Amino acid sequence: MVQELTTGQAQTEIQLDGKTIIIKTGRMAKQASGSVEVYCGDTMVLVTATESSKIREGIDYFPLLVDYEEKLYSVGRIPGSFGRREGKAPDKAILTSRLIDRPIRPLFKEGYRNDVQIVATTMSADQSNPPDTLAMLGASFALELAGLPFLGPIGAVRVGRVEGRLIANPTYEEIEQSDIDLVVAGTESSIMMVEAGCNLVSEKDILAAIEYGHQAIRKQIEVQKRFVSGRGVTKREFVAPEKPEGLKELIKEVTTEHLLASMDSVTLKHVRQGHIDAAKKALTEAIAALPEESPIKGASSAVIAEAMEYYEADLMRAKVLDTGVRADGRRCDEIRPITVECGILPRTHGTGLFTRGTTQVLSVATLGIGADAQRLDSIDPQTEKRYMHHYNFPGFSVGEVKPMRGPGRREIGHGALAERAIMPALPSLDEFPYTIRVVSEVIESNGSTSMASTCGSSLALMDAGVPLKTTIGGIAMGLILEGDRFAILSDIQGLEDFLGDMDFKVTGSRDGITALQMDIKIEGISLEIMKVALDQAKRGRIHIIDKMEAVMPQPRAELSQWAPRILTVTIPQEDIGTVIGPGGKMIRRIIEETGATIDIEDDGTVLIGSVDRDGGEAARDWIIRLVKRVEVGGVYLGKVTRIIPAGAFVEVLPGKEGLVHISQLENRRVEKVEDVVKVGQTVVVKCKEIDDRNRVNLTMKGVSDDEKEACEKENSR
Repeated sequence: MVQELTTGQAQTEIQLDGKTIIIKTGRMAKQASGSVEVYCGDTMVLVTATESSKIREGIDYFPLLVDYEEKLYSVGRIPGSFGRREGKAPDKAILTSRLIDRPIRPLFKEGYRNDVQIVATTMSADQSNPPDTLAMLGASFALELAGLPFLGPIGAVRVGRVEGRLIANPTYEEIEQSDIDLVVAGTESSIMMVEAGCNLVSEKDILAAIEYGHQAIRKQIEVQKRFVSGRGVTKREFVAPEKPEGLKELIKEVTTEHLLASMDSVTLKHVRQGHIDAAKKALTEAIAALPEESPIKGASSAVIAEAMEYYEADLMRAKVLDTGVRADGRRCDEIRPITVECGILPRTHGTGLFTRGTTQVLSVATLGIGADAQRLDSIDPQTEKRYMHHYNFPGFSVGEVKPMRGPGRREIGHGALAERAIMPALPSLDEFPYTIRVVSEVIESNGSTSMASTCGSSLALMDAGVPLKTTIGGIAMGLILEGDRFAILSDIQGLEDFLGDMDFKVTGSRDGITALQMDIKIEGISLEIMKVALDQAKRGRIHIIDKMEAVMPQPRAELSQWAPRILTVTIPQEDIGTVIGPGGKMIRRIIEETGATIDIEDDGTVLIGSVDRDGGEAARDWIIRLVKRVEVGGVYLGKVTRIIPAGAFVEVLPGKEGLVHISQLENRRVEKVEDVVKVGQTVVVKCKEIDDRNRVNLTMKGVSDDEKEACEKENSR
């Protein structure tokens, strides 16, 4: 139901599994081409879509820019940066920008070149309802209200499963309990994008969750259509410029031989590039020989290059569909040759070198203590990460010169996918109290580097001695779709990714899926095609895991000699301050003298890390002594700290003193304390009593020879 508010304002509602999504327009950002406020609970996202009226000269792609902005005022918090304002977008914001972009970009017609920007700003966050799918839905509303030539609308929904029941747009708490965290976007008839993390669930369960999400998407689209229709919006038509007459025929005539040869050499990039260059040269010479009045003469270089690219795609796609043979001669379900190596870097904690065809990734695992965990300054309830995966893609991996800069959106996205893939296989914090970082360095690239990173990460972690529950592998699937004919391609390489219709990445073990990511370049695919792709991906994944386990069948029994050993001690919470000391004086002293690293949790768990076992044990013993209570009847090796006429004060435990009265020094009358003990002397004492004022009274003469011998032996270890 569309509800008209004041002049120019309106709102509507969508009901999903007991949650109400409210969409408002006409109140904010009215100078954008289209804008909406999207609410669920107390979470609110402002989403705008703005189109530039001018087309940039010579541009040969669709310049869509998507920015998702997190404002920390949305959760009532001041940013922790030096400038106390939002700075570089956190990884979660970049990943959400990609989520918005991926289902929208394919739904703008080929040839559309106007700049379009979508900005989604989370202005209020209740830390119960995630804003990402609200931003995706809001982007579709804003584009529809802007009247752009967008082949939508689309819907977007998160699907969780708690105790066997599927839930649309679960809360953060429900996501924690769920074994599926799946975001799906699509049109009324097709799936456009899938992003999922799963706890080793079956292909059948994934398809059921996607279908459940698509039902919710249809509801969203129905409401959008009514809402936009009620606003009197007319969607602008766009007709792509026609190619000059005769261009396609000329390209076919002069480039076919070169392009087919380039596909035969697809595994050798420099050879393939030579054939492509020859095709371009032949086409340039053919165009130069045309009469001046030919319409092809007036075509821009961008138009000509695009036409040749389309023809190359036609050749590759026809070969696959007509013969079942791919550009490099493989069958559709055939995987490139795989080699696996582990432990190749001598001083790192764990390494895995995974090579598949001409794609090669070196993954390196590093173990640290709790203090090494990444602190998160975002609007999500999660405040830290103890497992991190970072993906690097240097220019040399594709034979190009490229400046080395910080990670871009693609690198962050690929790293997050590989991270999500491994997480269900990691041991619990109680079983393995380490912070873990894996860095995947792409050494060579010809498609599927994110999946090679997943395989390399699994190998590196097992090489480091991390007790993974199972081996995790990954595979990228492609699609060629022409009308009713289609082919699913296993382990796609660069050409098939570039000229195909889908990039569908699937990770998991032999028994279940841990992560999914599907992007397409067409107007959606059916669940039937997804089922075929998932079944074929499972066979490929198991083949890859077989190759991995032939080299690394299980995690190493021992950690690397260079990895820290973590010892765990639990102390009473009230003693945390004792271990830390005034201004951190005590904990700094322990670290300096033992060489260990120490991390103290709020619950009193102390994690002591040290490559040197003796140093770690010394730090542990020190902490135990610090929090140990003096007990009546206990025998202690202590140091005399000061002397008074009535006796000597002895430090029996760190920071804990007791008095040995002059009458308790020896089994005889002592005239002067200094006749028996001196300051700094080590003595064995027994606790006689602790009085009602918590004063510790000690004795030396009450210690038997056996007790003295046992105490000295214990402290000599």
